[in-house]
Amino acid sequence: MLYYLFEYLDKNYNLPGAGLFQYISFRAGAGIILALIIAILFGNRIISSLKRMQIGETVRDLGLDGQKVKEGTPTMGGIIIIIAIIIPTLLFAKIDNIYIIVLLISTIWMAIIGFIDDYIKVFRKNKDGLKAKFKIIGQVSLGIFIGLVMLYNNDVLVRVPKNVAIENNYKIIKTFKTKIPSINKPKEEKEMAYVKTALTNLPFISHNQFDYEYIIEVMGLNKKWLFLLFIPIMIFIVTAVSNAANLTDGLDGLASGTAAIIGATLGILAYVSGNAIIADYLHILYIPFSGEIVVFSAIFLGATIGFLWYNSFPAKVFMGDTGSLAIGGVIAAMAIMLRKELLIPILCGVFLAESVSVIVQVLYFKYTKSRTGVGKRIFLMSPLHHHYQKRGLHEAKIVVRFWIVGVMLAVLTIITLKVR
Repeated sequence: MLYYLFEYLDKNYNLPGAGLFQYISFRAGAGIILALIIAILFGNRIISSLKRMQIGETVRDLGLDGQKVKEGTPTMGGIIIIIAIIIPTLLFAKIDNIYIIVLLISTIWMAIIGFIDDYIKVFRKNKDGLKAKFKIIGQVSLGIFIGLVMLYNNDVLVRVPKNVAIENNYKIIKTFKTKIPSINKPKEEKEMAYVKTALTNLPFISHNQFDYEYIIEVMGLNKKWLFLLFIPIMIFIVTAVSNAANLTDGLDGLASGTAAIIGATLGILAYVSGNAIIADYLHILYIPFSGEIVVFSAIFLGATIGFLWYNSFPAKVFMGDTGSLAIGGVIAAMAIMLRKELLIPILCGVFLAESVSVIVQVLYFKYTKSRTGVGKRIFLMSPLHHHYQKRGLHEAKIVVRFWIVGVMLAVLTIITLKVR
């Protein structure tokens, strides 16, 4: 909202300083600061309210050190993250931008699902929470929504040379001639096109680009059936990442700190994807209008770090499903819209390891039980962070080490931009 106000003031009254709001870097910086302030200043009040309402965590006895100390710690603290995301986004982002609209819907939608789940657990005293089928329906709905927007909204575009667009029979929205500035060579005029296509960035192959439409053609189908492949993949990504974030939220600061690292990395990826010069230099897809994702990712970073102020060991509040499902859904949405969804296994490697540990544990237990009559386990306990707790590591040390792994994976993700 402030963007439009200061744009009006700059154009009509030449107000000094109003032009700053035209810069993504300024709005991203202002957004992260405001998100931090909201999370830290209002977080304490929200925590106090949760205590007064006796919205406390019920801890199952898993035989872990320090586990029962957490009994009664306020939960549903994800409300802090949601508020710290929505308010700065409405103030500093272009709210008519398609990517911001999708990210706000994703945040609110997943937060509602998580809130209902937490409400049932806390107020209805049902430790199972919202039935799994309703969670899945909510996640699938979001995946379908994001997939349809990516395929059919004409503001969701990529820029490619016109000859490439014609050669690949892409739907051309607009063609134009431009002198493309570059870091390592003189300007050259090219005929370019904004196109609708299901291209995504992927390292290790030519020009870091992977085309979903190619798979459809290999299957002998017309491109109009692309949604049969694309939308199920989007559903899988949204469901997998949101559930993985939920599983990771088992130690003080683990999910919020890991999400902050991922959010910062997505902000970098958004900046290079939305900058014509850098995108051309790196030979990655230039995505028009995606610069606003930089603003959102900065706000997301500020919100998660601000929440970490209270969620770090020993935690004064837990995010609950209200927060964990929301941050997972937001991360998935950002990665998809930046055409980096195929890098999620690297970037979200901590989330992936937590999910895989649960899947492997369950499958191996069932397999050995069917073969021998006695179920065996690979890990002492799953998810993975509980395995290390069982081995005697303090949870603060586990969390910091997982953060370190998250940083390494984030750096690896950024490095892939230069891999041809």
